[in-house]
Amino acid sequence: MKKTKITVFLVITLLVLLYVFVEAPTLNPLYLEGAVFWSALITIYVGLSTLLKIGEFSFQQQEVRPGQIPFSYSAKAKFPKVRAMIILLPWALIAITMVIFSVFFQWKAYRDQLGEPEVKKFDSEVQAIDVSQIPIVDEDLALRLAEKKLGERPALGSQVSLHDATIQMVNGELVWAVPLYHSGFFKWLTNMSGTPGYIIVSATNTNDVRYVEGYNIKYHPNSYLLFDVTRKLRFGPALMTDITDYSFELDDNGQPYWAVSTYKNTRGFSLPEADGIILLNATTGEMTRYTLDEIPDWVDRVQPEDFIIQQITNRGNYVHGIFNFANKDKYRPSNGHNIVYNNGECYLFTGLTSVGSDDSAIGFIMVDMVTKEPFMYEMSGATEQAAQLSAQGRVQDLGYHATFPIILNIDSQPTYFMTLKDNIGLIKQYAFVSVTNYSTVGTGESVSAALRDYGNKLRSDGVTTIGNLGEKNLETSGTILRISGEFSGGNTVYKFLLSEKQEILFIAESTTGLELALTQPGDKVAVTYSLSSDGTANVTSFDNLAFSQKAS
Repeated sequence: MKKTKITVFLVITLLVLLYVFVEAPTLNPLYLEGAVFWSALITIYVGLSTLLKIGEFSFQQQEVRPGQIPFSYSAKAKFPKVRAMIILLPWALIAITMVIFSVFFQWKAYRDQLGEPEVKKFDSEVQAIDVSQIPIVDEDLALRLAEKKLGERPALGSQVSLHDATIQMVNGELVWAVPLYHSGFFKWLTNMSGTPGYIIVSATNTNDVRYVEGYNIKYHPNSYLLFDVTRKLRFGPALMTDITDYSFELDDNGQPYWAVSTYKNTRGFSLPEADGIILLNATTGEMTRYTLDEIPDWVDRVQPEDFIIQQITNRGNYVHGIFNFANKDKYRPSNGHNIVYNNGECYLFTGLTSVGSDDSAIGFIMVDMVTKEPFMYEMSGATEQAAQLSAQGRVQDLGYHATFPIILNIDSQPTYFMTLKDNIGLIKQYAFVSVTNYSTVGTGESVSAALRDYGNKLRSDGVTTIGNLGEKNLETSGTILRISGEFSGGNTVYKFLLSEKQEILFIAESTTGLELALTQPGDKVAVTYSLSSDGTANVTSFDNLAFSQKAS
């Protein structure tokens, strides 16, 4: 019997160790996961040892019918109360802690966790952005472009796959960093030295996609053995803390890291608060833990996005306590958010909507993704969803759908910017929508063309008198090499090449110059233009010199 007990406990211990290795839970009982782990462990060991002490199991390996349990248990005494209390106590503590620190008793802590936002003026605090620096590539498109780049290397494409991308600022350039993952267990087993590099996709130029070699990425989320990021960190600096929000980040030299946020609970098992990060070198496995005061300058994000959104939601939901059945002054974040950069700093940006309102925003909130410092912009206007519908309505005959917008400062006017995609996810047009009046919409086949159309709408509405919003105009002259016109969006658009600048595709609407319709290859022309983020040139003035010479 004694030998049987030892065997049973040995098997259970091996199963527990296997669970700890595979699932890599936090072992700190101050977190719910750790508390449940230790409570379950106490239940198993104390319960099983007690059952073996007060009775015995008999195994019936023969004559067992399908569906029957192959053993039975007979008790010789009652379950001791002391041992029952030992089992029930940790579970009771978990339940009591969850009740005491629930929102019902701690609603002020839930409401105030984010902190009091500093109210700012949008026009003076949000950086005006150059047209060529507007982020036109979202994560979905970044992955598509990275997949296309990967397809240029057929041998590599069969070995690796792409799952996610992280937007970040690297040496002043806004890019998406896309790590390469092993496409399966056997691909990992035959190439344990790591996946060969990563892909960089410019967030502002769809033609700028780079494959970066020289970095074998050995560690990935959901990998195998100790090459899994969670497992690697858990059996290192994260053994007694909890971790979340894995982001693939590059330092200023292009070295890839996994930046993983650490956090603590400020009320029992509730109200998690980021208190630092662990940087895992994706190639060497070196790990360093940092507090909030020690974060390297190149790290863009420490605060988990879901933490921030929940804290914004709590602040709006419990503005007047938990019994605000009339929803007085309640607000909620928009059904979406964006990571934006302002003056080189990374922020989570989302709109705020009154509870019960469908298409009107009461303002916007911007939260620093390192320090968690919140800023509020109080203004009435359209929600992101309303702006998307307005932009789609402008091109409803084409069937394009709008991406979730970002907010920009255009001539001190809060403006939504979004791309218009076709059914397969390719960008076809761009749209600017006024926040304060979402019927003011500008669209175009390039960013500059859409901005020019938007500027015309603002001027016709008397909002601004400034021309060529956000554009840097250049001048050139040359000989027409090729020219053609096509009807788009209710207007004729001309595209032409100059013999002297064949690397630039010039795009001009018919309203830019009456001479466009009569221009032929070989004509000498002078143009004023601005370069778009996609490498094309948007013509703002056009002069056919051949007609000018004849007129003189």
